[in-house]
Amino acid sequence: MGAGEDPHGISLPGPPSGATGGTEDRILSTAYDLFSRRGLRDVGVNELIESSGVAKSTFYRHFPSKDDLVLAVLARRDQIWFAEVVAEAQSRSATPEEELLIIFDVFADWLGDGGYESNVFIKILMEMGPDHPLGRACVGYMARIRGHAQTLAEEAGLERSVDFARAWHLLLKGTVVTAMEGDPQAAELAQSMARSLIERHRHRAAVSLPTLPPQS
Repeated sequence: MGAGEDPHGISLPGPPSGATGGTEDRILSTAYDLFSRRGLRDVGVNELIESSGVAKSTFYRHFPSKDDLVLAVLARRDQIWFAEVVAEAQSRSATPEEELLIIFDVFADWLGDGGYESNVFIKILMEMGPDHPLGRACVGYMARIRGHAQTLAEEAGLERSVDFARAWHLLLKGTVVTAMEGDPQAAELAQSMARSLIERHRHRAAVSLPTLPPQS
Protein backbone atom coordinates (compact mmCIF):
# COMPACT_ATOMS: atom_id res chain seq x y z
CA MET A 1 0.00 0.00 0.00
CA GLY A 2 1.57 3.29 -1.02
CA ALA A 3 1.34 6.75 0.49
CA GLY A 4 -1.82 8.54 -0.57
CA GLU A 5 -3.85 5.33 -0.61
CA ASP A 6 -6.76 4.86 1.73
CA PRO A 7 -6.21 2.16 4.39
CA HIS A 8 -9.37 1.44 6.35
CA GLY A 9 -11.13 4.30 4.53
CA ILE A 10 -8.68 6.97 5.70
CA SER A 11 -7.28 9.38 3.11
CA LEU A 12 -3.59 10.13 3.51
CA PRO A 13 -1.58 12.97 1.98
CA GLY A 14 1.37 12.20 -0.24
CA PRO A 15 4.98 12.98 0.71
CA PRO A 16 5.71 16.69 1.12
CA SER A 17 7.32 18.54 -1.73
CA GLY A 18 10.99 19.48 -1.43
CA ALA A 19 11.63 16.25 0.44
CA THR A 20 15.27 16.21 -0.67
CA GLY A 21 16.33 18.98 1.74
CA GLY A 22 16.50 22.74 2.04
CA THR A 23 14.17 25.06 3.90
CA GLU A 24 11.17 22.75 3.92
CA ASP A 25 13.24 19.87 5.20
CA ARG A 26 14.61 22.04 8.03
CA ILE A 27 11.10 23.10 9.05
CA LEU A 28 9.89 19.50 9.00
CA SER A 29 12.82 18.26 11.08
CA THR A 30 12.37 21.04 13.63
CA ALA A 31 8.63 20.42 13.86
CA TYR A 32 9.11 16.68 14.29
CA ASP A 33 11.57 17.19 17.13
CA LEU A 34 9.28 19.63 18.95
CA PHE A 35 6.07 17.68 18.37
CA SER A 36 7.65 14.39 19.46
CA ARG A 37 8.91 15.82 22.73
CA ARG A 38 6.06 18.16 23.67
CA GLY A 39 3.01 17.43 21.57
CA LEU A 40 1.09 19.75 19.27
CA ARG A 41 -0.74 22.12 21.59
CA ASP A 42 2.39 23.13 23.48
CA VAL A 43 4.22 24.17 20.31
CA GLY A 44 3.09 27.38 18.60
CA VAL A 45 3.73 28.60 15.07
CA ASN A 46 5.99 31.43 16.27
CA GLU A 47 8.24 28.95 18.07
CA LEU A 48 8.33 26.73 14.99
CA ILE A 49 9.36 29.70 12.84
CA GLU A 50 12.03 30.85 15.29
CA SER A 51 13.44 27.36 15.88
CA SER A 52 13.55 26.66 12.15
CA GLY A 53 15.43 29.88 11.48
CA VAL A 54 13.15 31.00 8.66
CA ALA A 55 11.11 34.12 7.97
CA LYS A 56 7.40 34.02 8.71
CA SER A 57 6.58 34.56 5.04
CA THR A 58 8.84 31.66 4.10
CA PHE A 59 7.20 29.40 6.65
CA TYR A 60 3.68 30.14 5.42
CA ARG A 61 4.74 29.76 1.81
CA HIS A 62 5.64 26.15 2.55
CA PHE A 63 2.90 25.46 5.11
CA PRO A 64 -0.22 27.69 5.00
CA SER A 65 -1.39 26.37 8.37
CA LYS A 66 -0.08 24.44 11.36
CA ASP A 67 -2.28 21.48 10.42
CA ASP A 68 -0.68 21.43 6.98
CA LEU A 69 2.71 21.23 8.67
CA VAL A 70 1.60 18.41 10.97
CA LEU A 71 0.26 16.40 8.03
CA ALA A 72 3.57 16.90 6.21
CA VAL A 73 5.51 15.76 9.29
CA LEU A 74 3.39 12.60 9.50
CA ALA A 75 3.91 11.91 5.79
CA ARG A 76 7.66 12.34 6.20
CA ARG A 77 7.85 9.99 9.20
CA ASP A 78 5.88 7.36 7.29
CA GLN A 79 8.26 7.80 4.36
CA ILE A 80 11.30 7.41 6.61
CA TRP A 81 9.84 4.36 8.37
CA PHE A 82 9.46 2.44 5.13
CA ALA A 83 12.60 3.80 3.46
CA GLU A 84 14.90 3.19 6.42
CA VAL A 85 13.50 0.94 9.16
CA VAL A 86 11.66 -1.51 6.91
CA ALA A 87 14.36 -1.41 4.24
CA GLU A 88 17.08 -2.13 6.81
CA ALA A 89 15.08 -5.03 8.23
CA GLN A 90 14.62 -6.41 4.72
CA SER A 91 18.35 -6.19 4.03
CA ARG A 92 19.11 -8.23 7.17
CA SER A 93 16.44 -10.86 6.52
CA ALA A 94 16.37 -13.95 4.33
CA THR A 95 12.67 -14.68 4.81
CA PRO A 96 9.46 -12.76 5.65
CA GLU A 97 9.39 -14.51 9.03
CA GLU A 98 12.88 -13.27 9.84
CA GLU A 99 11.89 -9.75 8.87
CA LEU A 100 9.01 -9.83 11.35
CA LEU A 101 11.60 -10.42 14.09
CA ILE A 102 14.60 -8.45 12.85
CA ILE A 103 12.54 -5.29 12.55
CA PHE A 104 12.64 -5.17 16.36
CA ASP A 105 16.47 -5.20 16.23
CA VAL A 106 16.42 -2.28 13.80
CA PHE A 107 13.86 -0.52 15.95
CA ALA A 108 16.06 -1.04 19.02
CA ASP A 109 18.91 0.76 17.24
CA TRP A 110 16.63 3.72 16.55
CA LEU A 111 15.28 3.76 20.09
CA GLY A 112 18.84 3.67 21.42
CA ASP A 113 19.54 6.85 19.48
CA GLY A 114 16.46 8.53 20.92
CA GLY A 115 14.57 8.13 17.65
CA TYR A 116 11.05 7.40 18.80
CA GLU A 117 9.90 7.25 15.19
CA SER A 118 6.42 5.96 15.93
CA ASN A 119 6.02 8.19 18.97
CA VAL A 120 4.79 11.12 16.90
CA PHE A 121 1.91 9.03 15.54
CA ILE A 122 0.95 7.78 18.99
CA LYS A 123 1.40 11.16 20.66
CA ILE A 124 -0.67 13.08 18.12
CA LEU A 125 -3.40 10.44 18.05
CA MET A 126 -3.71 10.55 21.84
CA GLU A 127 -3.63 14.34 21.87
CA MET A 128 -6.11 14.99 19.05
CA GLY A 129 -8.28 11.87 19.16
CA PRO A 130 -9.32 9.56 16.30
CA ASP A 131 -12.11 11.86 15.08
CA HIS A 132 -9.82 14.82 14.36
CA PRO A 133 -8.30 14.94 10.83
CA LEU A 134 -4.80 14.73 12.30
CA GLY A 135 -5.80 11.80 14.48
CA ARG A 136 -7.34 10.04 11.49
CA ALA A 137 -4.10 10.54 9.57
CA CYS A 138 -2.16 8.92 12.42
CA VAL A 139 -4.53 5.95 12.40
CA GLY A 140 -4.03 5.62 8.66
CA TYR A 141 -0.25 5.67 8.82
CA MET A 142 -0.16 3.16 11.66
CA ALA A 143 -2.50 0.95 9.61
CA ARG A 144 0.14 0.93 6.88
CA ILE A 145 2.68 -0.48 9.32
CA ARG A 146 0.20 -3.10 10.46
CA GLY A 147 -0.61 -3.87 6.83
CA HIS A 148 3.06 -4.50 6.12
CA ALA A 149 3.16 -7.01 8.99
CA GLN A 150 0.06 -8.71 7.61
CA THR A 151 1.68 -9.02 4.18
CA LEU A 152 4.79 -10.57 5.73
CA ALA A 153 2.65 -12.98 7.74
CA GLU A 154 0.85 -14.08 4.60
CA GLU A 155 4.14 -14.53 2.75
CA ALA A 156 5.44 -16.59 5.68
CA GLY A 157 2.40 -18.84 5.52
CA LEU A 158 1.15 -17.93 8.98
CA GLU A 159 -2.46 -18.58 9.82
CA ARG A 160 -4.93 -15.78 10.56
CA SER A 161 -2.63 -13.07 9.25
CA VAL A 162 -4.99 -10.23 10.22
CA ASP A 163 -5.04 -11.29 13.86
CA PHE A 164 -1.30 -11.87 13.79
CA ALA A 165 -0.64 -8.39 12.40
CA ARG A 166 -2.82 -6.77 15.07
CA ALA A 167 -0.93 -8.56 17.85
CA TRP A 168 2.47 -7.88 16.25
CA HIS A 169 1.64 -4.20 15.86
CA LEU A 170 0.54 -4.06 19.49
CA LEU A 171 4.01 -5.28 20.47
CA LEU A 172 5.66 -2.66 18.28
CA LYS A 173 3.62 0.20 19.73
CA GLY A 174 4.19 -1.12 23.22
CA THR A 175 7.92 -1.07 22.54
CA VAL A 176 7.79 2.68 21.96
CA VAL A 177 5.90 3.42 25.17
CA THR A 178 8.04 1.07 27.27
CA ALA A 179 11.25 2.55 25.86
CA MET A 180 9.98 6.03 26.71
CA GLU A 181 9.57 4.83 30.30
CA GLY A 182 13.30 4.12 30.34
CA ASP A 183 13.42 0.37 29.71
CA PRO A 184 16.46 -0.29 27.46
CA GLN A 185 15.32 -3.86 26.80
CA ALA A 186 11.88 -2.97 25.48
CA ALA A 187 12.57 -4.03 21.89
CA GLU A 188 14.35 -7.22 22.97
CA LEU A 189 11.38 -8.26 25.11
CA ALA A 190 8.92 -7.42 22.36
CA GLN A 191 10.97 -9.46 19.88
CA SER A 192 10.85 -12.47 22.20
CA MET A 193 7.08 -12.14 22.43
CA ALA A 194 6.85 -11.75 18.65
CA ARG A 195 8.79 -15.00 18.26
CA SER A 196 6.25 -16.77 20.46
CA LEU A 197 3.45 -15.18 18.46
CA ILE A 198 4.92 -16.52 15.22
CA GLU A 199 5.27 -19.99 16.72
CA ARG A 200 1.67 -19.96 17.84
CA HIS A 201 0.37 -18.99 14.42
CA ARG A 202 2.74 -21.31 12.60
CA HIS A 203 1.81 -24.28 14.76
CA ARG A 204 -1.84 -23.69 14.08
CA ALA A 205 -1.14 -23.59 10.38
CA ALA A 206 0.85 -26.82 10.59
CA VAL A 207 -1.82 -28.83 12.40
CA SER A 208 -3.49 -31.32 10.09
CA LEU A 209 -6.97 -32.62 10.69
CA PRO A 210 -7.30 -36.35 11.34
CA THR A 211 -8.24 -38.44 8.35
CA LEU A 212 -11.80 -39.63 8.63
CA PRO A 213 -12.57 -43.23 7.69
CA PRO A 214 -14.37 -43.64 4.37
CA GLN A 215 -18.10 -43.76 4.57
CA SER A 216 -19.60 -47.19 3.97
